[in-house]
Amino acid sequence: MSEEVKAEILSWIKMIVMAALFAFAITNYVVVNASVPSGSMEKNIMTGDRVIAWRLAYLFSEPERFDIIVFKNPDNEDVLFVKRVIGLPGETVNVVEGKVYINGSSEPLDDSFINGEDSSYHRNSGPFEVPEGHYFMMGDNRKDSLDSRAWVNKYVAKEKMLGKVIFKYYKGFGLIK
Repeated sequence: MSEEVKAEILSWIKMIVMAALFAFAITNYVVVNASVPSGSMEKNIMTGDRVIAWRLAYLFSEPERFDIIVFKNPDNEDVLFVKRVIGLPGETVNVVEGKVYINGSSEPLDDSFINGEDSSYHRNSGPFEVPEGHYFMMGDNRKDSLDSRAWVNKYVAKEKMLGKVIFKYYKGFGLIK
C-alpha cells in the first residue's frame, strides 16, 4: 500500500473519531434526544414524537412554571419522562374538580394547553407541598398522565432534570412553547 493511501485512510479514521467525540460531547453535555412513548403530553407532543431538550437551560436560571422538561422518573431513574412544570419549590398544589390551584388561590392556573378533562381518579388530589429544590410535574393530557399526582416520589429534584424541551421532531416538527 502506498504512503498516499495510508495517509488517506489515517485521515478518514481521524475524522470519524473526531466526529464521534463531537457527537458524544453534544449528546452528553448540550442536548438530550428523547422519545415520548405515551400520550401524556398530547395535544402538544404526540405519542412517538421525539424531542430535543437543551441541557444548559438551567445552568444559570431556574425552571419556570409551564416549562416542558425531560427528566429522570423519580420512581425509576432508568426511564426518562417528558412533563410540564406546574408547582415550584415551596408552593402548595391542589387539584380540585380537575383545576389546578397554587397556594390556596381562588383562581385556577390558566391551563388552556391541556388536552381534555381530567380523569375521575385525578380530579381531586392534593394538597402537594413542593419541597425546596423540587418541582411538581403534570402531563398536558391530564386524563392519561402518570405524573406527580400518582408517583410514589411526588417531586422532581432539579438535579434530575436533564433539559428544557425546545422542539419536537419525527412525525412532525415544531417549536415547543
